[in-house]
Amino acid sequence: MSSVNPNEAEFDAFYRAYYPRLVAMAFALVGDLDEAQDVAQEAFCRVWRRWDVVSRYEQPIAWTRRVAANLATSRWRHLRVARAHLRREQRPPDLPGLDPDHVAVVAALRHLPADQRRAVVLHHVVDLPVTEVAEELGVPVGTVKAWLHRGRQTLACLLADPWEKVADRD
Repeated sequence: MSSVNPNEAEFDAFYRAYYPRLVAMAFALVGDLDEAQDVAQEAFCRVWRRWDVVSRYEQPIAWTRRVAANLATSRWRHLRVARAHLRREQRPPDLPGLDPDHVAVVAALRHLPADQRRAVVLHHVVDLPVTEVAEELGVPVGTVKAWLHRGRQTLACLLADPWEKVADRD
């Protein structure tokens, strides 16, 4: 006797068959792969909650696509409102502009794994002591120290002046 509910097996097959296409559709609507995957996952979660009804539709995927399109539209509207709000916010006149070094550091931070990046930012930018970083991230102090060490090493390589390397060879 199988332990898988026939409805679950049917839904699993439906999910496997249509998930990639739904992500592609959502990506075309939202323009961001992570958001598209979130939209598709949420659409399938909603389908799963109503699978007993949706599975009897002539085209369950049509209902799923409609749900995904509505979710994408809602997210797009939310982002549009957020952008409009940000545009209304005025930058205080006493803030200095971004210098090239700041931009380079931020770009280099994007190359760090998320845990290392959070640790480096909390410690070196927010200026939290290692113990507070550990507490905020919910990890041991030793883990934070390791993340900081590896993060600083990676940043040093990413931010190294290529001309200094050439000069060192001479």
